[in-house]
Amino acid sequence: PLSNPVFRSFWIASFVSNLGTWMHEIGAGWLMTELEGTPQMVSAVRTAMATPIVLLAIPAGVLADRIDRRKLLLATQFLMLVTTATLAALTAAEAMNGWLLLGITFVIGFGWTLHVPTWQASIPELVPRKQLSRAIALGSVSFNLARAGGPALAGALVAITGPWIAFAFNAFSFAGVIAALLIWRRERRESSRGLSFYASLYQGLRFAYRDLPMRHVLIRVMLFIVPASALWALLPLVVKTRLDWGADGFGILVTCVGAGALFAARILPVLHHRLKWDAAVASAMLLFAIGLGATGSSTNRWVVVLATLAMGCGWMITLTTLNTAAQMTLPSRMRARGMSCYLTAMALSMSTGSFFWGSVAEAVGIGTAQKIAAITVMVTAAIGLRFRIIPDAQRRR
Repeated sequence: PLSNPVFRSFWIASFVSNLGTWMHEIGAGWLMTELEGTPQMVSAVRTAMATPIVLLAIPAGVLADRIDRRKLLLATQFLMLVTTATLAALTAAEAMNGWLLLGITFVIGFGWTLHVPTWQASIPELVPRKQLSRAIALGSVSFNLARAGGPALAGALVAITGPWIAFAFNAFSFAGVIAALLIWRRERRESSRGLSFYASLYQGLRFAYRDLPMRHVLIRVMLFIVPASALWALLPLVVKTRLDWGADGFGILVTCVGAGALFAARILPVLHHRLKWDAAVASAMLLFAIGLGATGSSTNRWVVVLATLAMGCGWMITLTTLNTAAQMTLPSRMRARGMSCYLTAMALSMSTGSFFWGSVAEAVGIGTAQKIAAITVMVTAAIGLRFRIIPDAQRRR
């Protein structure tokens, strides 16, 4: 796919954008620990990012199946550029507070809500059909390369200059995507197919509910992310209070998650060949649970580093397998609506889980909350085996 000039320009722009997103994650999480150091407020950063997806992802998918996707992508990138640049300026001027950070994060989350289902539905237009699976895999590689490098870079820069630099880089990254969109000469146009907005919305929801493999994918996503969100909700506090590490340590641990995910990307084809997809998901969840339990049980930095590598591997295998299963299930005319349902399930689980584990940590302590979450992941992994995602998936692939 990278031999295609249009796809290559988007891939490079997306990589820079992903790099900026991960730098932003580190900056926002660390800034909140300085403004409001309670577990609930720190975990609320992710809740604020995820809540717009919970509320609006499905309507956004309907829009992406009805109006010009290129124009919609340009509008969302411009919104996020302006909002993130404003956040950088206010942070540099020391004019931020915890609630203002949550409000701006919510607006950025709204932009991502419009962007993600539109972008995922556009990928098949950029490459021939026979290259689609490789293009999706390259998107995952871009995301995880950024996750491997962005947090470490952000941690170092934040430690030197402050969180504003991470927000400024993220604003710059949106400009690159806008440039790629401006040179894209798109020929396809969306159609309402004679349906009203609400009829299109109902059609997408009905498919997600009635199609058994798709419904099982959504259930498995929620069974994993609700307990696994304890990793992201509590990681800044683990670094600051349990490990006595600075922003650079936070960046290192998130980098380890990305490095584990990159390793998982290399072994994933072999894993899918040797195991049924349901077994691969359950095994990856078990690996994640072991890493989460080790993080909650130890304050040794090397133990936590190895544990985050394992969690990155488990996170990647689980969600990439489920995402691929969803893509295989969805017909092209409903791809944006179907993937918006997938994103809603992810965001609802992340939002609910982040708030819940922040509350648990407030009540029983950070380490105990992580150990409880690890046990819960093991239980939901076993429950998930009752919901098969794609029968004979290896043969259909």
